[in-house]
Amino acid sequence: MSSGPRPLPRTPLLDWSSFTGARRAPGVHSIDDLGHYAVTTSGRAAIYQALLQLRLEPGSVVLVPTYHCPTMIAPVILAKLEVAYFAIRADGLPNLDTIDPATVSRARAILVSHYFGRARSLASVRQWCDEHRIALIEDCAHCYFGDAGERPVGTWGDFATASLTKFFPVPEGGVLVSARTPLATLALAPQGFKAQLKSWLDVLELAITHGRFAGINWLFAGLLQLKNHRHRAEISVPGEASATADNMLLASHMGRSDHAPVSATILLHEMLPRAAIVARRRRNFGIYVRHLAQLQGAHTLYDWPVEDSSVPYAFPLWVDDADGVYQGLREQRLPVFRWDRVWPGTPRITDDLGPSWSHHVLQFLCHQDLSEADVTRTALATRRLLSQSRTSAPSILQ
Repeated sequence: MSSGPRPLPRTPLLDWSSFTGARRAPGVHSIDDLGHYAVTTSGRAAIYQALLQLRLEPGSVVLVPTYHCPTMIAPVILAKLEVAYFAIRADGLPNLDTIDPATVSRARAILVSHYFGRARSLASVRQWCDEHRIALIEDCAHCYFGDAGERPVGTWGDFATASLTKFFPVPEGGVLVSARTPLATLALAPQGFKAQLKSWLDVLELAITHGRFAGINWLFAGLLQLKNHRHRAEISVPGEASATADNMLLASHMGRSDHAPVSATILLHEMLPRAAIVARRRRNFGIYVRHLAQLQGAHTLYDWPVEDSSVPYAFPLWVDDADGVYQGLREQRLPVFRWDRVWPGTPRITDDLGPSWSHHVLQFLCHQDLSEADVTRTALATRRLLSQSRTSAPSILQ
């Protein structure tokens, strides 16, 4: 019995093409360019390490956006700091006017994200932070490459953090960087031989599962049989049991934030060329634009000009009937997700777009190991679901 179309990869994959092309994409800035640099086990671990670099007193307030992934909040909790929230504007930047003066006076750091790979100038945020003596952590999890207005991405913050797994075929990894401040030595515990071996096998297994390294898969079969069974939890809509701070923290997997990254991450990140990553992500984003930009029941979240210097992480699409369309895409195991798991206690703020984005904005992955056919398949499936949604919607005339 057929199990339906194959699932598309949700992360970059290692194959022969990963090693081809130019080391750098001409004219494209990168997190790699920043002077003070340390590799961590994940982007969330990098946020945690950035907070440790600031040496904040326990209970100090860290400002975070209402539109977030739980892994942006968990590092603040782990660092024994207090979370306070700010609203976001239509361009994804902080609405700083929504932070009351009492909270501003207690705040010692703010986490500001470049969403979807669309980096923006943080000049006004940088000025506000300087005026209030608040450290700026620039979250570049979606923006490993590009310019953020007048400056290269990652150079507005006192510290910047990024995720390697979103842009490279590595088993784990994040980076903590600074364009202005030398990093204090990170006290990271080395990982043992078993973890090192497993990380290489994880990379190979994921690639082989998706049909990469065709013709020599048999060489790896024996090794993969020795590997511990990987837990592949299906992405599921969280129930009531998961909507607690403790469960959110547990699901964020913060336990290895003080570990050194494995050798597979270090070596692959150092050796893999960048130019093809940039070109293919821009190509995939363009395919989504062609198929999804002009639709009833959905619209692109904001303009993204062709000449923009950013390198996309995801194509953000506002969908009116988000629940129905998202469920249909998930059933087809297509590379689409949304940030609908909001940290408990996130407030409702006037003129805040965060809550509506959490519900209505679907993020269509653009990574380099999705082929043109993969992206087209996802886009056409979305068009069909949108059409079905309009057909089944009750008429207002009834």
